Amino acid sequence: MGADTEVSGARTRPGVRRALPWLIVAFWVALIAVAGPFAGKLGDVQRDRAVDYLPANADSTQVAKIQDTLPGGESTDLVLVYHRDSGLTPADRATAGEQTAAIAGEHQLSAAPRGVPSEDGTTLMFAVSSTEPGQDEEVRAAFVGEIRETAKGGDGLSVEVGGPGALTVDAQEVYGSLGGPLLYTTVAVVAILLILIYRSPFLWLVPLVVAGMADFLSMAVAYGLNRGFDVTVSGQSSGVMTILVFGAGTDYALLIVARYREELGRHARPHDAMAAALRGCGPAVLASSGTVAAGLLCLMAADLNSSRGMGPVAAVGVLCALFAMTTLLPALLVVLGRRVFWPIVPAYGSVRERRRSLFAAMGGSAGRRPVAVLVSGGVLLGALSLGAFALPGDLRQENFFTSTPDSISAMATLGAAYPDSGTQPITVIAPTGRADEALAEARGTEGVLSAERGRGGGGWTELSVVPRDPAESAGEQATIEALRGALEGSHVGGPSAQQMDLEETNARDLKAVVPLVVLAVLLILVVLLRSLVAPLMLVAAVVAVWGASLGIAGLVFGPVLGFEGTDPGLPLLSFVFLVALGVDYGIFLMHRMREEALSGAGPTEAALTALRTTGAVIASAGLVLAATFGVLMSMPMVALAELGFVVAVGVLLDTFLVRTYLVTSASVALGRTVWWPGALSRKPPAAGPDVPREPELAATR
Repeated sequence: MGADTEVSGARTRPGVRRALPWLIVAFWVALIAVAGPFAGKLGDVQRDRAVDYLPANADSTQVAKIQDTLPGGESTDLVLVYHRDSGLTPADRATAGEQTAAIAGEHQLSAAPRGVPSEDGTTLMFAVSSTEPGQDEEVRAAFVGEIRETAKGGDGLSVEVGGPGALTVDAQEVYGSLGGPLLYTTVAVVAILLILIYRSPFLWLVPLVVAGMADFLSMAVAYGLNRGFDVTVSGQSSGVMTILVFGAGTDYALLIVARYREELGRHARPHDAMAAALRGCGPAVLASSGTVAAGLLCLMAADLNSSRGMGPVAAVGVLCALFAMTTLLPALLVVLGRRVFWPIVPAYGSVRERRRSLFAAMGGSAGRRPVAVLVSGGVLLGALSLGAFALPGDLRQENFFTSTPDSISAMATLGAAYPDSGTQPITVIAPTGRADEALAEARGTEGVLSAERGRGGGGWTELSVVPRDPAESAGEQATIEALRGALEGSHVGGPSAQQMDLEETNARDLKAVVPLVVLAVLLILVVLLRSLVAPLMLVAAVVAVWGASLGIAGLVFGPVLGFEGTDPGLPLLSFVFLVALGVDYGIFLMHRMREEALSGAGPTEAALTALRTTGAVIASAGLVLAATFGVLMSMPMVALAELGFVVAVGVLLDTFLVRTYLVTSASVALGRTVWWPGALSRKPPAAGPDVPREPELAATR
C-alpha cells in the first residue's frame, strides 16, 4: 500500500509541476480582470493642486486649506495682461474695457476688474478672482479656457492670461498629458534595448508584456492606497511609478532570464531549469527589491506632501514589478520553452569556447592594482562632485516648464512692464475677530503697497495684500516674513509664500530622510551579506555616485540644457533613488561574490568571478534603468527632466565605474575583511594561493 502511494505521488508531482505555470498565468489573467476597473480610476484621484505638493504643516498650506472652506471654496486668481510694444492705443484700452466687462458679466467675480497701467504705457493689467470653479480641476480648466477665449488680442495687441489660477491649469494640463507619452516612450525605449540585448525576435516581448501587466496592477494598488489611506497621488508620483515598474522590473527580468538561460544548459526540462534559476538569483532579486522599497518608504517621513505621497506610490511600483517578474515571467518562460530564445536556443549539455569577456578584462585590471584603481576612482568622483556648487539657484515659477505656456509668458510680460512693483497678491487668512486689526497691521508692514479685505466665513477672513516688490524677489520674500512675524494668529500664503515653504521644507526633509534611507539600506545589507564592512562600502559608493551626479548636473543644467533653476526637491529625491537603486546592483554583485566565497574561492577569485558572471547582466540592467529615467528628460516639466537626468547619469556611473572598478577593487584590496565580522572573514585552515582561476565553461546561448 505504501509503495503504491509512493509511486502514485512520484507520478503526480511532475504533472503538478507542468500545470503550475498554466495556473499562474490563469491567476494573473483573473487578477488583471479584477484590477482593471480600479486601475482606470487612478487618473480620477490624481491631484496636482498646490495644496497637494505643499508641506503638511506650513503656513501656506493652512491658507490653502482654509480657503477651501470659505464661501465659494477655493478662489481662482488670474491676471489679464494687455500689451503693445509701441504703447497701448485708446482703441486697445477700449478693447480691454469691453472684454473685462464681458468677463464680469459672464462669470461670478469677487470684484469688478480694475486696470492698472504700467508707467511706460505699454501694458494694462487686470486682476480677476472668482470662486465659481471651486476645487474641481476640470471646471477650473474650463473657466480659465473661457476667459482666454474672451480675452483676445490682434493687430499688434497681445493678451495673455496669467496668475496663480492660470499657472495651476497649465501645470495640470502638462501633468495630465504625461501618462500616455510617458508610458509609450518608456515602452518603446525598453523594447529597443531588450531587442538589442537578447537578439531574439520573441524573447524581448515576454518581459515587456509582464512589465505592462505589473504597471496595470500597480495603478490599481495605488488607487486603493489613495481610497483607503488617503495617500496623495500626483502626476509626478504616478509618472515615477511607471518608470520604476518598467525600469526595475526589466532589471529583475534580465537577471532571471540570464540565470535561466545558464541553467537550461544544465537541466533537460525547462521547469527544472527555472526552479534552479530562481533558487540561485531569487534571494538577490528579493533583497534588492526590498532594499529599493524600504528606501522609498522612508520618504513617508518627509513633511512635503508630494514627497511623502511618492514614497508608498513608488514602492508599490517596485513591489508589483517584483511580484510579476518572480511569478508571471517564470511561468510564461516555462510555458514557451526553449524556443523562446530562438534563433540562439540554449541546448541541454551544450558548452561554448572559453573567451575572455570585457568584464573579465576590466576586473583583471582592477585586480592587479586595486588600491591605485580605488584611489583614482575616488578622486574622480570627488572632483565631479565639486560641480554641484555650480547648480543654478532654486527654480522659480516662470521656469517650471521647458516650453512657455500662456501663464509663463504673462509673468514675463508683467515682470518687464512692472519691474519695481508686485503683480501677485499675498493671501492672508486672519481670525474674523482680528480681521480689522490684521488689515491695519498688514497695511503698516514694510514692503506692502496695499491690502484689502476679502471673503469671510467659518471664523476666518481673507485679506489680499499687494507687495511693492516683484514676485519671488528678495524684497517680496522679506515682506512675507515680516507679515508672518507681525500678524499673530494669522496665516500667510499665496504662490510666493508656497515656494518659500517648499524650499525650506525640502531642506529640512533632506536632513530627516537621508539618515533614515542610509540606516534602512544598511540594515538590509547587513542581514543579507552577514557583514558590516561590505554594506558600509556599498553605501559609501552610492553616496559618492549621488554627489558626482549632482556635480555633473551643475555643469550641464545651465550651460547645456538651459535650465534656469534647480527644483528644491531634486537633492532628496535623487538621493533616495540613487542610493536605493545603486545598492540594488551592489546586491547583485556582492551576493554572487558571497556565493563564490562560500564555494571555497579566495577573495580575489570570488570578486573577479562575480564581476565576470554578473557584469554583463548588471550593465544591461543599468542601461535599461538609465534609459527609462532618461525618458523623463523628454517631459515638459523642468523638475521631472532634472530628476531624470541626475538619476540616469548616476545609474550609468554606478554601473560602469563603481560596480565594475571601485567595488571590485575595494573587495580585492580588503580581501576577507570585506566580510567582517562574518564567518567568511576568517581564513579557512587549508587555503591555497588566492589566484584567479580560468572561467568555467558556460552554456551556449
